[in-house]
Amino acid sequence: MQLAIIDSGGANIASLRYAIDRLGVASELTTDPAKVRAASHVILPGVGAAADCMSRLQKTPGLVDTIRKLRQPMLGICVGMQLLFESSEEGEVPCLGLLPGRVRRFADRDDLPVPHMGWNQLEFEPGSPLLKDIQPGDHVYFVHSYSAPVSPLTVASATYGEQFSALVQSGNVFGAQFHPERSARIGSLLLRNFLQLQQTQ
Repeated sequence: MQLAIIDSGGANIASLRYAIDRLGVASELTTDPAKVRAASHVILPGVGAAADCMSRLQKTPGLVDTIRKLRQPMLGICVGMQLLFESSEEGEVPCLGLLPGRVRRFADRDDLPVPHMGWNQLEFEPGSPLLKDIQPGDHVYFVHSYSAPVSPLTVASATYGEQFSALVQSGNVFGAQFHPERSARIGSLLLRNFLQLQQTQ
Protein backbone atom coordinates (compact mmCIF):
# COMPACT_ATOMS: atom_id res chain seq x y z
CA MET A 1 0.00 0.00 0.00
CA GLN A 2 1.21 3.50 -0.84
CA LEU A 3 -0.75 6.27 0.87
CA ALA A 4 -0.22 9.83 -0.32
CA ILE A 5 -1.53 12.68 1.83
CA ILE A 6 -1.75 15.84 -0.23
CA ASP A 7 -0.14 18.73 1.62
CA SER A 8 -2.93 21.30 1.66
CA GLY A 9 -1.41 23.16 4.61
CA GLY A 10 -4.06 22.07 7.12
CA ALA A 11 -3.28 22.10 10.81
CA ASN A 12 -4.83 18.63 11.13
CA ILE A 13 -2.21 16.87 9.01
CA ALA A 14 0.06 15.82 11.90
CA SER A 15 -2.83 14.29 13.86
CA LEU A 16 -4.11 12.61 10.69
CA ARG A 17 -0.72 11.00 10.03
CA TYR A 18 -0.56 9.85 13.64
CA ALA A 19 -4.01 8.26 13.36
CA ILE A 20 -2.88 6.44 10.21
CA ASP A 21 0.39 5.37 11.85
CA ARG A 22 -1.66 3.69 14.59
CA LEU A 23 -3.25 1.55 11.87
CA GLY A 24 0.20 0.35 10.85
CA VAL A 25 0.19 2.20 7.54
CA ALA A 26 2.99 4.46 6.33
CA SER A 27 2.05 7.69 4.57
CA GLU A 28 3.85 10.31 2.54
CA LEU A 29 2.98 14.00 2.72
CA THR A 30 3.42 15.44 -0.74
CA THR A 31 2.37 17.86 -3.44
CA ASP A 32 4.32 16.00 -6.14
CA PRO A 33 1.85 14.99 -8.88
CA ALA A 34 3.96 11.93 -9.78
CA LYS A 35 3.87 10.65 -6.20
CA VAL A 36 0.15 11.27 -5.96
CA ARG A 37 -0.45 9.34 -9.19
CA ALA A 38 1.71 6.45 -7.98
CA ALA A 39 -0.12 6.06 -4.66
CA SER A 40 -2.64 3.28 -4.08
CA HIS A 41 -4.74 5.58 -1.86
CA VAL A 42 -4.89 9.38 -1.62
CA ILE A 43 -6.17 11.61 1.18
CA LEU A 44 -6.93 15.30 0.68
CA PRO A 45 -7.19 16.98 4.10
CA GLY A 46 -8.12 20.59 4.66
CA VAL A 47 -8.64 23.09 7.44
CA GLY A 48 -9.55 26.76 7.16
CA ALA A 49 -10.93 28.46 4.08
CA ALA A 50 -11.73 26.67 0.83
CA ALA A 51 -10.20 29.47 -1.24
CA ASP A 52 -6.89 29.22 0.63
CA CYS A 53 -6.76 25.45 0.21
CA MET A 54 -7.54 25.66 -3.52
CA SER A 55 -4.91 28.35 -3.95
CA ARG A 56 -2.32 26.14 -2.29
CA LEU A 57 -3.16 23.22 -4.57
CA GLN A 58 -2.99 25.44 -7.65
CA LYS A 59 0.53 26.63 -6.79
CA THR A 60 1.95 23.22 -7.73
CA PRO A 61 1.86 22.81 -11.52
CA GLY A 62 -0.19 19.82 -12.57
CA LEU A 63 -1.47 18.93 -9.09
CA VAL A 64 -5.11 19.95 -9.57
CA ASP A 65 -5.28 18.17 -12.93
CA THR A 66 -3.72 15.07 -11.35
CA ILE A 67 -6.30 15.04 -8.54
CA ARG A 68 -9.13 15.34 -11.05
CA LYS A 69 -7.87 12.32 -13.01
CA LEU A 70 -7.19 9.92 -10.12
CA ARG A 71 -8.75 6.46 -10.33
CA GLN A 72 -7.53 5.08 -7.00
CA PRO A 73 -9.57 5.61 -3.80
CA MET A 74 -9.39 9.24 -2.67
CA LEU A 75 -10.78 10.64 0.58
CA GLY A 76 -11.37 14.34 1.17
CA ILE A 77 -11.56 15.36 4.84
CA CYS A 78 -13.37 18.47 6.18
CA VAL A 79 -12.48 21.31 3.78
CA GLY A 80 -10.84 18.63 1.65
CA MET A 81 -14.29 17.10 1.20
CA GLN A 82 -15.77 20.49 0.34
CA LEU A 83 -13.13 20.96 -2.37
CA LEU A 84 -14.43 17.85 -4.14
CA PHE A 85 -17.59 19.73 -5.15
CA GLU A 86 -18.04 22.20 -7.98
CA SER A 87 -17.95 25.36 -5.88
CA SER A 88 -18.19 26.84 -2.40
CA GLU A 89 -19.93 29.92 -1.07
CA GLU A 90 -16.80 30.49 1.00
CA GLY A 91 -14.98 33.06 -1.08
CA GLU A 92 -17.14 32.12 -4.07
CA VAL A 93 -14.36 29.78 -5.13
CA PRO A 94 -14.52 27.22 -7.96
CA CYS A 95 -13.43 23.86 -6.56
CA LEU A 96 -12.25 20.54 -8.04
CA GLY A 97 -15.60 19.66 -9.60
CA LEU A 98 -15.33 15.93 -8.94
CA LEU A 99 -18.79 15.93 -7.33
CA PRO A 100 -21.81 17.95 -8.47
CA GLY A 101 -23.14 20.61 -6.14
CA ARG A 102 -22.27 23.68 -4.14
CA VAL A 103 -21.09 23.91 -0.55
CA ARG A 104 -23.05 26.44 1.51
CA ARG A 105 -22.68 28.13 4.88
CA PHE A 106 -24.92 27.08 7.74
CA ALA A 107 -27.83 29.45 8.29
CA ASP A 108 -27.45 31.71 11.33
CA ARG A 109 -29.64 30.56 14.21
CA ASP A 110 -29.91 32.00 17.71
CA ASP A 111 -29.65 28.57 19.35
CA LEU A 112 -26.97 27.04 17.08
CA PRO A 113 -23.70 28.94 16.74
CA VAL A 114 -21.61 28.72 13.61
CA PRO A 115 -19.18 27.02 13.26
CA HIS A 116 -20.72 23.68 14.09
CA MET A 117 -18.14 22.35 16.54
CA GLY A 118 -18.19 19.14 18.56
CA TRP A 119 -19.54 15.61 18.54
CA ASN A 120 -22.58 14.70 16.47
CA GLN A 121 -24.33 11.51 15.42
CA LEU A 122 -24.13 9.84 12.04
CA GLU A 123 -27.43 9.00 10.34
CA PHE A 124 -27.34 6.39 7.57
CA GLU A 125 -28.60 3.18 6.06
CA PRO A 126 -25.87 0.49 5.99
CA GLY A 127 -24.30 -0.25 2.63
CA SER A 128 -21.21 1.88 2.04
CA PRO A 129 -17.86 0.11 2.53
CA LEU A 130 -16.71 3.19 4.44
CA LEU A 131 -19.24 2.38 7.17
CA LYS A 132 -18.25 -1.22 7.87
CA ASP A 133 -18.50 -1.88 11.67
CA ILE A 134 -19.91 1.64 12.22
CA GLN A 135 -23.47 1.95 13.51
CA PRO A 136 -26.16 4.60 12.98
CA GLY A 137 -26.02 6.93 15.96
CA ASP A 138 -22.26 6.64 16.42
CA HIS A 139 -20.62 9.97 17.22
CA VAL A 140 -17.89 11.74 15.25
CA TYR A 141 -16.20 15.12 15.67
CA PHE A 142 -17.02 18.12 13.47
CA VAL A 143 -15.53 21.62 13.10
CA HIS A 144 -17.02 23.49 10.13
CA SER A 145 -19.11 26.46 9.02
CA TYR A 146 -19.89 25.18 5.52
CA SER A 147 -21.46 21.93 4.40
CA ALA A 148 -22.73 20.03 1.39
CA PRO A 149 -26.48 19.41 1.14
CA VAL A 150 -27.87 15.90 1.31
CA SER A 151 -27.99 14.40 -2.19
CA PRO A 152 -27.88 10.99 -3.92
CA LEU A 153 -24.12 11.04 -3.17
CA THR A 154 -24.73 11.12 0.59
CA VAL A 155 -23.97 7.85 2.40
CA ALA A 156 -24.27 9.33 5.90
CA SER A 157 -25.71 12.59 7.16
CA ALA A 158 -25.82 14.55 10.40
CA THR A 159 -28.15 17.26 11.65
CA TYR A 160 -27.25 20.70 12.96
CA GLY A 161 -30.39 22.75 12.58
CA GLU A 162 -30.59 21.20 9.13
CA GLN A 163 -29.51 17.89 7.69
CA PHE A 164 -26.21 17.90 5.80
CA SER A 165 -23.82 15.41 4.22
CA ALA A 166 -21.38 13.87 6.69
CA LEU A 167 -20.05 11.26 4.23
CA VAL A 168 -20.29 11.24 0.44
CA GLN A 169 -19.27 8.72 -2.17
CA SER A 170 -19.11 8.64 -5.96
CA GLY A 171 -17.01 5.96 -7.63
CA ASN A 172 -13.47 6.23 -6.30
CA VAL A 173 -14.15 9.61 -4.64
CA PHE A 174 -15.11 9.73 -0.96
CA GLY A 175 -15.55 12.63 1.44
CA ALA A 176 -15.86 12.98 5.22
CA GLN A 177 -17.06 16.32 6.57
CA PHE A 178 -16.01 15.32 10.09
CA HIS A 179 -12.46 14.73 11.32
CA PRO A 180 -11.76 10.99 11.57
CA GLU A 181 -8.41 11.73 13.22
CA ARG A 182 -10.30 13.38 16.09
CA SER A 183 -13.18 10.91 16.20
CA ALA A 184 -11.64 8.21 18.40
CA ARG A 185 -12.64 4.61 17.61
CA ILE A 186 -15.22 5.51 14.94
CA GLY A 187 -12.73 7.69 13.10
CA SER A 188 -10.14 4.92 13.22
CA LEU A 189 -12.67 2.48 11.76
CA LEU A 190 -13.47 4.88 8.94
CA LEU A 191 -9.79 5.33 8.05
CA ARG A 192 -9.27 1.56 8.20
CA ASN A 193 -12.23 1.00 5.90
CA PHE A 194 -10.95 3.57 3.42
CA LEU A 195 -7.49 2.01 3.35
CA GLN A 196 -9.04 -1.40 2.62
CA LEU A 197 -10.78 -0.13 -0.51
CA GLN A 198 -9.53 -1.42 -3.83
CA GLN A 199 -9.05 0.67 -6.96
CA THR A 200 -11.81 -1.23 -8.75
CA GLN A 201 -14.51 0.09 -6.38
